[in-house]
Amino acid sequence: MPTYILGSPSRRLPEVTDEVRRGTPLRITEYGEEILHRPCRPVTEYGAARWGGLIDDMFTTMWIAEGCGLAANQVDVDAQLFVYDLTDEYGDRHVGHAFNPRIETAPALVGTQRGTEGCLSVPGANAVLERPARATLHAYDANGRSFTLESTGYFARCLIHETQHLGGTVYVDHLSPSVRAHTLAQSADRRPSVLDHRADRQNQLAALRSTG
Repeated sequence: MPTYILGSPSRRLPEVTDEVRRGTPLRITEYGEEILHRPCRPVTEYGAARWGGLIDDMFTTMWIAEGCGLAANQVDVDAQLFVYDLTDEYGDRHVGHAFNPRIETAPALVGTQRGTEGCLSVPGANAVLERPARATLHAYDANGRSFTLESTGYFARCLIHETQHLGGTVYVDHLSPSVRAHTLAQSADRRPSVLDHRADRQNQLAALRSTG
């Protein structure tokens, strides 16, 4: 399985990365909380010493919740930052973080894709949503170095989803009123079991850490 960190080929990573092992689980904010519905502040100061701990915490939180991406406002932090760790439909694993992300899409030229989408802030629910088939991400790493990622398919969907989170848009905001209401009702019904499963995952991680 090829692995790419911030778009660059890398050695194969373990399922539970060092970031996941180091981090502290954080509470995931949920749809309706104010911080999810307004743009996050741009980051103006960089450095691993400043952001490394939060990045680790976000990777840990995302692993526990079995997500593929997580934005800073989903852990109640007002900053233009998201992390991601996913395996796409081609078997390639993509891992990284992005500060001050900007997405370029041209659906009229590259087409669109229909797919089922969910969100850790709308636990237990999903809905079909059309997205651009390709996306270009422009962002910065923790040290303030700029980078560009070209993405297609599932990876593009993730990058678009997380970048929109930081702009104050949750995927359900794109749905029709009736589908949105159904999706939120689905989440309300399934939320308790999802949170129980996350608690089990947190215990699994604690056990992994105790055995080294």
